[in-house]
Amino acid sequence: MARIIQLYTTLIVVSALCFNSGFAQINPAQILTKALSCFNDKHIYSSCNEAYRLTQSGYINVPPEATDQFCYGPCLAETHLVLDCIDRLLSTFVFYNKATINNIRTTLRAACGHSSERGHFNVENYMQEYLQDEWSSANLPAQPSTLITFVFALSVLLLIVRVLTIAAFAP
Repeated sequence: MARIIQLYTTLIVVSALCFNSGFAQINPAQILTKALSCFNDKHIYSSCNEAYRLTQSGYINVPPEATDQFCYGPCLAETHLVLDCIDRLLSTFVFYNKATINNIRTTLRAACGHSSERGHFNVENYMQEYLQDEWSSANLPAQPSTLITFVFALSVLLLIVRVLTIAAFAP
């Protein structure tokens, strides 16, 4: 009897560790929703002019005459905070225009730099690797296996049945 409980306990612990390590099924829609919420987080975008904010489209609509306002004001820092927020939640995020987080960062560096690219916030100029091989630069992760989740659920179910059986026959 003690051996069976020890076996089930071991199965539950191993399954729980695997579940917490990311091998269990994750909900991609939930992760995407959280990543998209970064664009509307009032703690991140609080001072930047709404017209200049990065959106899910992947475009940065800053006219050349507003470059100094964007780069030296709160917009540049807040845009980087949005990108950091998305990157923490979904590092493989791809904007509607097929730009990656790195494409946006490269655009910001060039547009706010002190070269001939200053003031040019055209993201497509920095998307060449993505356009050449559409999905290779996105580095999409493989779909996780549900086997560990199944083993975990089965272990818990068997343990519950076993405990209830023991409790039913206890004096």
